Amino acid sequence: MDLFEAMGVDGSGVPEVADPPLAVRMRPRTLDELVGQDHLLAPGSPLRRLVDDTAAPSSVILWGPPGTGKTTIAYLVARSAGRRFAELSAVSAGVKDVRAVVSEAQRALVTSGTRTILFIDEVHRFSKAQQDSLLPAVENRTVTLVAATTENPHFSVISPLLSRSLLLTLRPLDEEAIGALIDRAMTDERGVGTDLSLAQDAKEQIVRLAGADARKALTILEAAAEAVGEGEIGLREIENAIDVAAVRYDRAGDQHYDVISAFIKSMRGSDVDAALHYLARMIVAGEDPRFIARRVMIAASEDVGMADPSALQTAVAAAHAVALIGMPEARIILAEAVVHVATAPKSNAAYTGIDAAIADVKAGKAGPVPAHLRDAHYSGAESLGHGTEYRYPHNDPRGVLGQNYLPEGLEDARYYTPTEHGYERQITQRLTTIREILSE
Repeated sequence: MDLFEAMGVDGSGVPEVADPPLAVRMRPRTLDELVGQDHLLAPGSPLRRLVDDTAAPSSVILWGPPGTGKTTIAYLVARSAGRRFAELSAVSAGVKDVRAVVSEAQRALVTSGTRTILFIDEVHRFSKAQQDSLLPAVENRTVTLVAATTENPHFSVISPLLSRSLLLTLRPLDEEAIGALIDRAMTDERGVGTDLSLAQDAKEQIVRLAGADARKALTILEAAAEAVGEGEIGLREIENAIDVAAVRYDRAGDQHYDVISAFIKSMRGSDVDAALHYLARMIVAGEDPRFIARRVMIAASEDVGMADPSALQTAVAAAHAVALIGMPEARIILAEAVVHVATAPKSNAAYTGIDAAIADVKAGKAGPVPAHLRDAHYSGAESLGHGTEYRYPHNDPRGVLGQNYLPEGLEDARYYTPTEHGYERQITQRLTTIREILSE
């Protein structure tokens, strides 16, 4: 029994399971079969050296969206040079599990000289204490850590662990890469079988629905292939296999931009039913929910603005929740945010205000900061008159007092003009009073 058999891993570095799904069978056996990550595959690149190096390789953090090849790379690293492979999921593993793996790795290194690759999926879910427990083993190379994350590691991975690892960023797979994977699955001996063919429109629909996720594309194809058995897999078979209707929505063409445009304009126009319709079209067509969430946030700030400041809070919360939960439940979160933005009172006063201020700055209307507003916290500032005539607003019972804040030449500039819509009606009343006091 060789090393991979002992680990329950076949010659391709894929864990052996009874009747493995297509996405597992089609996992690349070499780096050359990895698609969509050409920026990582150049000769002499860190990833090439990581796989080909027979010495103790550096630990690595793989950052990228789901279905882009993070797990595959971990198996390829383990497969090279006969290394041991251990795998933990940050969702279920604790410090005790980490220590057990490290202890076994030390034993293997001492008794046989065999090095261990420790693959941790979703490492961003590890707490600081759990990540800290990895440091000694990574530092002395008892294990080579290969950690995968969909979250920005600069925020989700502790600095000491990040500094001891190579950071490799995997890009979302484009339509060409997804198409190549589908073609390979149709012709490769590990694929769906030679008794099947795939219609072009069916292939295009899989690509659209996959949303840059290779695993999702192969799962859809497998479901359709099992339903057909033999013959041609057509668009109807794809629709039936995933229980969703095909929607005319080309993510790279006019339909994509038309639907997005209609979605935004429906929210701006306060037609909540139309906004939900276009949201549904994007969801059914497999649009990235994170993209939709970003558009809702923009609409909340651009079109609702200060007429209902809570709309942006809802949109931001929805974007975070969508990233954490994913589809299909994310559709409910998106719908809630869309309903809030579409039904909220509207104002673009903040939007037009900042654009007007930027236009003035670009036109050269940016005089020196008034002396009484300048920094007075350093030696010599007082002799320059910095801050000496500044009046502290909290000393006035109104919380506001007469004082000039704008540079010379812009004293009368007015960038923000609130509307009478929603909360801005209150702002209008308060701002009128504030501006009167400031001009005293």
